[in-house]
Amino acid sequence: MRTLLTSLLLLLFVPYSGSAFGAHAFSLYDTPRYPAGFKNFDYVNPDAPRGGELFLANPDRRTSFDKFNPFSLKGVAAAGVSNLMFETLATGSSDEVATMYGLLAEDMELAPDRMAMTFRLNPKAKFNNGDPVTAADVKHSYDMLVQKGAPQFKSIFADVKECVVVDDRTVRFDFKALNRELPLIVGGVPVFSRKWGANTSFDNIQLEPPIATGPYLIDRYDVGRSIIYKRNPNYWGNDVPSRKGMYNFERIIYRFYKDDVARLEAFKAGEFDVVVEYSAKNWARSYIGPKFTSGEIVKRELKHSNAAGMQGFVMNLRRSQFQDIRVRKALGLALDYEWMNRQLFYNQYKRIYSFFNNSDLAATGTPSEEELKLLDPMRAQLDPAVFGPVPVPPSTDPPSSLRANLLQARALFKEAGWGYRDGALRNAKGEPFTFEILDDQSALSRIISVYVRNLQKLGIQVNQRTADYALVQKRMEEFDFDMTSIRFPDTTSPGNELFDMFSSKAADEKGSSNAWGLKDPIVDKLVANLVAAGSRKELEGAARALDRVLLNKYIVVPHWFSSTHRVAYRDRFGIPEKMPLYYAADPYVISTWWQKKPR
Repeated sequence: MRTLLTSLLLLLFVPYSGSAFGAHAFSLYDTPRYPAGFKNFDYVNPDAPRGGELFLANPDRRTSFDKFNPFSLKGVAAAGVSNLMFETLATGSSDEVATMYGLLAEDMELAPDRMAMTFRLNPKAKFNNGDPVTAADVKHSYDMLVQKGAPQFKSIFADVKECVVVDDRTVRFDFKALNRELPLIVGGVPVFSRKWGANTSFDNIQLEPPIATGPYLIDRYDVGRSIIYKRNPNYWGNDVPSRKGMYNFERIIYRFYKDDVARLEAFKAGEFDVVVEYSAKNWARSYIGPKFTSGEIVKRELKHSNAAGMQGFVMNLRRSQFQDIRVRKALGLALDYEWMNRQLFYNQYKRIYSFFNNSDLAATGTPSEEELKLLDPMRAQLDPAVFGPVPVPPSTDPPSSLRANLLQARALFKEAGWGYRDGALRNAKGEPFTFEILDDQSALSRIISVYVRNLQKLGIQVNQRTADYALVQKRMEEFDFDMTSIRFPDTTSPGNELFDMFSSKAADEKGSSNAWGLKDPIVDKLVANLVAAGSRKELEGAARALDRVLLNKYIVVPHWFSSTHRVAYRDRFGIPEKMPLYYAADPYVISTWWQKKPR
């Protein structure tokens, strides 16, 4: 356990000019990039003109919506409502990690013993109904998220004891434990008015427009077809440094399309302005034509420095057929990534190799000294393979081959009690090995079909099921699936969200991110060690140790990643000269671009 002095030295504040209360920014490991009194983030244009319209398509393949409450479990929230209408006490910048700057809070202060974080609200902060934001509203928001929100909020705020109203403009979060990330976590609490849904249980708020502080209001909507946001003419945060030069469009319009084909054709026809393309095939073959040649539509790959995280075919360990590690390892051997990259992806991807892919948190080689400090005390409970070279995804490049991999997979199945007879892979009872792959992405169907073809060579019967977004979401919330494709959030500074992804407790909480149903006390300990890390070096060691243990469990068949965002857009927008480092494409476009030419 690190000393209190060491912990305090790691949490660096910069004095807030004109205030004796606390600091304008908070960083876990480094001095914040932007000093007190900064005017705006470097990757925005503070003089960007306001006005115009931005037309977008439905994101995340959600083809409709039935609520404006993005924090409850049931239902599908309207596209854009979370980012455009809700704000937090503090917000991060996109060119540094583990740092936050005041938004609704004008300054903040960490208690000397690190067991509380206090925020003082900006007196200018107002809800879209004109009411000032008060500490009571912050407490109400926190309480509703924990008591009535989706289950992951309980995991995220597990180490927060309570939210305390100090006075009308001051709120304090008391902590249960010395968790280094808690100041950032509570700084990210979304705030909404106590009047929103005042006569309705929070988890039952549906199509009641949010009373929140964000820059946009709901203008009008047509369920299943569109939703239109208009900029709040009385938006309180125009001159706040962490908002200067941002959210410049007068109106943002989302139009909904039933599938990827319809959406792409609608984009080419001019029905909306910007598309982020995730299909390598589409990018290579469909984004061509006279409008691209003339420059009317710009096709561009935007570089980023994001950690790639994990994406892959996730196995539900709650299902009996996936509980043997040899079976899980064998299933990974059937994926021929190299063939897919050549034939389907136009060599645009690299293979994912880690739960912290494309970052310095990924485990490599044999365990380092920092990893062994955490792993050695648990050596007797760990697979000896954890202490050897870290597993890497199987390859079919020479001298390897798909045939050799499938032979190895067949041997593993045989060890696990599954043999090929009577035209199928069967156990001792004669039961065939069968499972369903569930997905909501029609574009992924051809990729799944290639994987299924290889699995069939082993005698495995696979039902490939593609369903609409709402149905898949409901089944995922109930953990009612065998295997599915999941992309987990990228992060350069992992923390409390790992409890929701990997903890034994989250495995039994419907709606949690522990889709695989992982229950392992060693993983629980390693996640706790990571969250409690007191320095970047400790964090790296803890992340690599966790990564190493997870990779040796073979709970996912890793996919692939790209180091760019593929974005096509109509040539009518202004774009800041400097790019951020860590960002998602859609929020970047919405928050920093502006209209240069009318439609």
